[in-house]
Amino acid sequence: MPNRRALVAGLAFGFAAAATPFGAFAQDSAQAKLPVVASFSILGDFARQIGGDRISVTTLVGPDGDAHVYSPTPGDAKAMAGAKLVLVNGLHFEGWLPRLVKSSGTKATLAEATKGITPLEVDDDHDDKDKGGHAHAHGHDDPHAWQSIANAKVYVANIRDALSAADPAGKASYEANATAYLAELDRLEGEVKAAIARIPAERRKAITTHDAFGYFVKAYGVAFIAPQGVSTEAEASARDVARIIRQVKAQKIPAVFLENVTNPRLVEQIARESGAKVGGRLYSDALSAATGPAGTYIRMMKHNISEIEKALTAGPA
Repeated sequence: MPNRRALVAGLAFGFAAAATPFGAFAQDSAQAKLPVVASFSILGDFARQIGGDRISVTTLVGPDGDAHVYSPTPGDAKAMAGAKLVLVNGLHFEGWLPRLVKSSGTKATLAEATKGITPLEVDDDHDDKDKGGHAHAHGHDDPHAWQSIANAKVYVANIRDALSAADPAGKASYEANATAYLAELDRLEGEVKAAIARIPAERRKAITTHDAFGYFVKAYGVAFIAPQGVSTEAEASARDVARIIRQVKAQKIPAVFLENVTNPRLVEQIARESGAKVGGRLYSDALSAATGPAGTYIRMMKHNISEIEKALTAGPA
């Protein structure tokens, strides 16, 4: 027969456990996760794919957000202050980041996801100066390196290593997740190259709003022309727009594409005045909401290549 004192103690423990709110257990679990801040949605997705349930990710520039013109909030400073690791693109993409780091007082490690990537240089005559001759915040480097899947693999390796350094106990988990995700990216790259191969060579050209696809152009051979440079901060000049309209007509460029982070007015004007068709919406600098067509990096690339193939193979220019 059980000892009475032991029985009473056991009942008391049971009542105490039953009285503890479930939320407290959930809160303890959440607090045990590595707090990570990602500067924009694509990096946030990479971090979640690799970190899994060992990390808690806060994304500063969210779905459909434009990191070029973003203004940090007090909530961003609070998230930065509480982070152990901050993942940034680098290549001058987040021009607002140094001010946020300073104002937040964060002690977190900052890891650049583009470390080791050779950046594409921006054309001085078109992209990195405004009418007054002032250099854009991006300097001479194109920051949109994720548009090449080969570069995305570098992002993954850098994030894996940064997470492992911040949380050595999770290294095996991060390495396993990264290996599995890299295999998915290999399959994705095969799909993209197969889709490009189905587009007639003479039709592999299109217009986008801003020059976010330079790495895609280099990797996959589709020429994108943009009236704006690598940043959405500067307005395209009337001269640039007129030049592109003439180019569309002369080269029989089949389609112009909208972007999720830019005003569609400019592309619609080019389509209207050149006769090119609007080929759909591409996701360039940000993912869609989770329920949208580009809620992850892999879904974004699949959506984009599907829209590109569909627009550039259908009908006359």
